[in-house]
Amino acid sequence: MASLLKASSNVLRSEKLPFLSRSKTRQGVVPKKITFRLVPIALSLSTSIGTVEHDLRSNSPDIAIPIMVNGCTGKMGKSVIQAADSAGLYVVPVSFDAEKKSGQTVEACGKKILVHGPSDRESILASVFQEYPNLIVVDYTVPATINDNAELYGKVGEPFVMGTTGGDRDQLYKTVEESKVYAVISPQMGKQVVAFLAAMEIMAEQFPGAFSGYSLQVMESHQAGKLDTSGTAKAIISCFQKLGVSFDMDQIQMLRDPKQQIEMVGVPEEHLSGHAFHLYHLTSPDQTVSFEFQHNVCGRSIYAEGTVDAILFLAKKVKSKADKRIYNMIDVLREGNMR
Repeated sequence: MASLLKASSNVLRSEKLPFLSRSKTRQGVVPKKITFRLVPIALSLSTSIGTVEHDLRSNSPDIAIPIMVNGCTGKMGKSVIQAADSAGLYVVPVSFDAEKKSGQTVEACGKKILVHGPSDRESILASVFQEYPNLIVVDYTVPATINDNAELYGKVGEPFVMGTTGGDRDQLYKTVEESKVYAVISPQMGKQVVAFLAAMEIMAEQFPGAFSGYSLQVMESHQAGKLDTSGTAKAIISCFQKLGVSFDMDQIQMLRDPKQQIEMVGVPEEHLSGHAFHLYHLTSPDQTVSFEFQHNVCGRSIYAEGTVDAILFLAKKVKSKADKRIYNMIDVLREGNMR
């Protein structure tokens, strides 16, 4: 994923972004088709063939870290398994998920992973943790289960990485803090996106009001199954608001129609089922200066790779007996290259 930043100063600029605007433009003719000026970058995973052996010989302490991927039946869970396998981590052949998926077998990277239901979670996790004392759990389940899952991880004393969004976030953090367990929790696992967000927050903190008077137009495009507005977009907008821009969250233009996503935004057809395109367009009061911030993600590899980095980070914290607390992706970024 590339977070792209572009600024232009155009005297008597002859175009705006009408597909983002809620009112008539005062300049030029509205084109029938609008596309992103910047080519979306598809991020791909390299997958290794065959089963990773648990006793891999390597000088690296990170190789063969055992992980348990809960929610492995979902697209993110499968992507994480592929990325972890490529990184040389050992994926234990058990997982737990929703009751309706209990008994399923997921085939990934040359191994079969047996899925257990909620009623077996505690006994399965305790058994796996006993067999693999340096186990790291990865949670990509569903919002309805993350609070119960976090409570279980804390009860067993199991370090975990949680990329699942939703749930009761306040209760989630309270539960984990009280359990004194190692954890990385982040609704955004893409390190580069997190870095962009952090840079925006720094700019907003150090230069409040720098964009006072500027107008803002925002569009975000995600797969049709995502019904809510992008949390990343909301976080970026909150930074612009601190920078002096007046903008209401309900002004965000959401694209969920596949035809519009192809024709208007340029989402590759093969990534309609998994993408995250964002565009933020700022215009000065006299319309002679404009800024654009754009970040496009095709596929899920950026999140899977970020999850692997979070696993390696957490394993390092456990090994060094660092403070047992909740870490986030900013902490992972500050640690530097984990591989």
